[in-house]
Amino acid sequence: MRKGFTRRPQSDEPATQLKNYITPGGLQRLKEEHRFLLTRERPAVTKVVAWAASNGDRSENADYQYGKRRLRQIDGRIRFLTKRIDAAEVVDPERPRTGQAATRIFFGATVRYVNSAGTEHTVSIVGTDEVDLNRNHVSFVSPLGRALMKSAEGDCVNLEAPAGTEHLTIIDVRYERISVEPFREPPGAEASTK
Repeated sequence: MRKGFTRRPQSDEPATQLKNYITPGGLQRLKEEHRFLLTRERPAVTKVVAWAASNGDRSENADYQYGKRRLRQIDGRIRFLTKRIDAAEVVDPERPRTGQAATRIFFGATVRYVNSAGTEHTVSIVGTDEVDLNRNHVSFVSPLGRALMKSAEGDCVNLEAPAGTEHLTIIDVRYERISVEPFREPPGAEASTK
């Protein structure tokens, strides 16, 4: 590196270098998306760009301009997925646990708790690449995930929310399979039109 020059992170690099904890299902989904982009979507878009380039004037060719932009997006996503997969530290929630690891909330726990209004909720603590609020999957680095971490059944924890502090009481902690939504080919993908 040149003297006085500091490297800035690329836009597809995570801002903080946390470990990428992930469940086996979450890692499988990332790998499936990566494989789809490399083997199906990118080749299909490349074909469209090559055809559009053969039509002549590229400066006014919408197919060429859009295709090149789409290739940059695909390449950026492939770089991002490669980094996330390489940094992945798989934690299997079904792995047998003993001692505090079996009774306290850590990554991969499914937690049942009640808030101060008396409403019961169940969430699973997952990695940042697996967050799915429709399935009640929250990240271990989210405010809720951080508030629940290391607590056990019967503990009361405080959740610092934008509306104020909320008191949560842990009812149950268990470790079981967390089903992750599998990767699905996006509608409108170039590869799906073939």
